[in-house]
Amino acid sequence: MTRPFEGIRIIDITHVLAGPFAAYQLAVLGADVIKVEHPNEPDQSREGGTDRALDRRKMGTSFLTQGSNKRSITLDLKTEMGREILKKLIARADVLVENYRPGAFAALIYCSISAFGQDGVRREQTAYDHVIQATSGIMASTGTEAVNPIKIGAPAVDYATGTMGAFALASALFQRERTGKGQHIDLAMLGVAMMMQASLMTGYFRNGSEPKPHGNKQPFATNSAYDAKEGMVMIGASNIRQQARFWRAVERTDMIKTDNEARVDDREREAEIIADIIKTKTADEWEVYFQTRHVPAARVRTMAEALADPHFTGRRVFHKFDSVAGIDGPVGVPLAAFRFAHGGPSIERPPPEFGADTDAVLAEHGYSAEEIAGFRRAEVI
Repeated sequence: MTRPFEGIRIIDITHVLAGPFAAYQLAVLGADVIKVEHPNEPDQSREGGTDRALDRRKMGTSFLTQGSNKRSITLDLKTEMGREILKKLIARADVLVENYRPGAFAALIYCSISAFGQDGVRREQTAYDHVIQATSGIMASTGTEAVNPIKIGAPAVDYATGTMGAFALASALFQRERTGKGQHIDLAMLGVAMMMQASLMTGYFRNGSEPKPHGNKQPFATNSAYDAKEGMVMIGASNIRQQARFWRAVERTDMIKTDNEARVDDREREAEIIADIIKTKTADEWEVYFQTRHVPAARVRTMAEALADPHFTGRRVFHKFDSVAGIDGPVGVPLAAFRFAHGGPSIERPPPEFGADTDAVLAEHGYSAEEIAGFRRAEVI
């Protein structure tokens, strides 16, 4: 089956996580993505992750995460010849994605992914995920009442920016089908971080309500985490109907409320009662007990436990490689959070070694073996 972006070619000059993740999501949906890196300064994600041996081989797990289905070439864009080669690549491409500082590719049509955007007083400032978390207010609302501010664990802003970038690119490609016009996308990580706090922003705009860190203690007691006899369980009885089902499930119908204000006003008393009840079973037991009664609840799991969940067996959220060039042993990477009935996301190519496809890609664009050898002698590639 034909996937949505088959026939679309993307030149990916991004680095670290956000930009490469945006291009990766189109790659698993069929796009031909050519990743461009400096011959002496590879994408720093190649040297980052959980395995030092892979870092030294420039195949770090941070790179592997979003490297599949891409081809890798090296090109020194600081040289005139390197820029001329890039122009030739772009001439046969549909999309250019980059996350250099604003102004570096002002003459081209492309998707720019940067920390703060192409204009505004911060346009020339730089940042990473954790810096944006600090700038955006995310850290200030994360943690507990006693311990805050805290950076959230995963690089969520990076991956949310990549996801937003993929959505923007897909929208621009769809728009081009209708108008015949190209597009310049100006995507800022800070803007994405603010969108991640959408409801908190709206509340602040309305009455100046500053988001406060409350850890596992949510505004509703029936929508919070509690220590069980063994482990911790997160209860998600959020709406009025669910909280009624929760109280019936624990045989405390006297605690059922008919409006949310009453739930907030009685929160502390409810929490004390729930804490005592939850200590009577293990988290695993409570998860089964509540879910069979249509009350959202889950035992708090580690990454290893989450990945081992049999639920993922048929969902194809991940992809496993038995072998990858430059790596000893099997490799697993994320694929997609969604499925299509047909022509959906899939992975055919493993993450490439640094510059593995340089000669082949340049040959596709009309360069002879002699010219390619000359570029290499001149350290253009």
